[in-house]
Amino acid sequence: MKVLIVGGVAGGAGAAARLRRNDEKAEIILFEKGSFISFANCGLPYYIGGAITDRAQLQLQTPEAFRARFNVDVRVMQEVAGVDPASKTVRVVSHASGQTYTESYDKLILSPGASPIRPSFPGLEENHVFTLRSIPDTYAIYDYIETAKPKTAAVIGAGFIGLEMAENLAGRGLRVSIVEAAPHVMAPMDLDMAHMVHNRIRAAGMGLYVGKKCAGFTADTVQLEDGAAIPADMVILSIGVSPETRFLQGSGVALGPRGEILVDQQLRTSVEDVYALGDAAAVRNLVTGKTQVIPLAGPANKQARIVADVVCGRDACYRGSIGTSIMKFFEMTVACAGEKEESLRAAGTPYRKSYTVSASHAGYYPGGTQMIIKLLYTGEGRILGAQIVGGEGVDKRIDTLAAAIRFGLTVYDLEELELAYAPPFSSAKDPVNMAGFVAENVLRGVMLPFYPEDVDGIPEEAIRLDVRNPGELETWGAIPGFINIPLNELRGRMDELDLSRPIYVTCQVGLRGHVACRMLAQNGATAYNLSGGCTLYAAYVKDLQGLADKGGVSCASCGEQVKG
Repeated sequence: MKVLIVGGVAGGAGAAARLRRNDEKAEIILFEKGSFISFANCGLPYYIGGAITDRAQLQLQTPEAFRARFNVDVRVMQEVAGVDPASKTVRVVSHASGQTYTESYDKLILSPGASPIRPSFPGLEENHVFTLRSIPDTYAIYDYIETAKPKTAAVIGAGFIGLEMAENLAGRGLRVSIVEAAPHVMAPMDLDMAHMVHNRIRAAGMGLYVGKKCAGFTADTVQLEDGAAIPADMVILSIGVSPETRFLQGSGVALGPRGEILVDQQLRTSVEDVYALGDAAAVRNLVTGKTQVIPLAGPANKQARIVADVVCGRDACYRGSIGTSIMKFFEMTVACAGEKEESLRAAGTPYRKSYTVSASHAGYYPGGTQMIIKLLYTGEGRILGAQIVGGEGVDKRIDTLAAAIRFGLTVYDLEELELAYAPPFSSAKDPVNMAGFVAENVLRGVMLPFYPEDVDGIPEEAIRLDVRNPGELETWGAIPGFINIPLNELRGRMDELDLSRPIYVTCQVGLRGHVACRMLAQNGATAYNLSGGCTLYAAYVKDLQGLADKGGVSCASCGEQVKG
């Protein structure tokens, strides 16, 4: 069997290695249009920032080492420029020699990846504009900083790579501005969870321009569509990627509207004996059932194993992805899995939501950090999505929730999960358990939640009640219009409240608010608890104030002008 593989990074190299483990006799040829294979794509920003100091560490395998270990004919600087399924050949251009030749195949695996989107902005050639997708891109950025000594930088696009680059450029001493056309950073998340990230960006001294579009460049600025000019001696363009599938035009391989390769669960394309995987292939979203591109390294590596097994005649299939992702941003960890609220709302999918604020480990053990978990679920309790912003321990909680989403667990299952506990690592009620407890209370109607965006819409006749201690109000601030009765005094001061009126309750994180609501409900009141408490509300208000300080921009949740 002769197998050709197009693309030599995560998916292609992984498929080649698995193929060889499956079949020692197969002839395997791996084509890579660049000079490097199997490199650490996700580690590139950290070389620029200095956390990774050895260039060689970015290469997981060299072509020579890969060839020696797996007996694969690795052909770098050779680009597959066309596919002819009728003759079962590909057309290859050698960038080293300039020559073109054809190569036959029995099976063809496509893992061409995706390339950074680079629109033709006015003035693009005037500034030093970079994209980051490959090792040569990394060297170019690093060397420019070393030689030109830029003072300012702008990052256009605030996804994972954009924010990681912003942090690493700031670590090199540059004054950084972030421009994002969407209403908030981190597209896989919702605005309410992005508030914390926005606030951390500003705390780092960076400029943040959300809901703003780049219009062009000068030699030392980024020009925005609203006429603003942002200082920038260099620019990182990080506005997304596009599947590298132009070479498939006329091949008969079915493509989606954005050029993505359409595959079935066995990663077969519409053409016999042609398979596809990785950032250029569309796969099934396990939560929604829809087909989409989910360009992540983890899914690509799993697809590589599966496609190699299928090619070798094994009964394997790739069921889909839920888009689990995580990012370090300074001391903050940001993670998500499954669907976000904005997507569910746009699709008309019914859902419920709740927030929990938990410590990373037992409160009495020193060194813990706080995390906010947002959980999305159906009326029956099936988990649709999870988002976490915090510090220590976010990674293991998002992994637990990702497994729950993937295998169709419910919030009731989260309550029962038996998770490892010792004071340095967790609490007896792990944050994941707590998320399940709160969601179960919401579904049973034991807790009636309201949310930070609802505060301004509380009915006039309602009572607004803060059950924190007076010292907390002095330290953390109070929500205007809320009266204060500490939780421990509430039973003895119930006669101060008109229990025939709705009562909206808050505390610091939502736990004492829930206890207060239970007291009030069992005395005949209708009581609502602020989900996430004043911790989440304070992040919301602080971010809106930060937006207002920019001169008034559209509020992402309601579209109105934010003035202060």
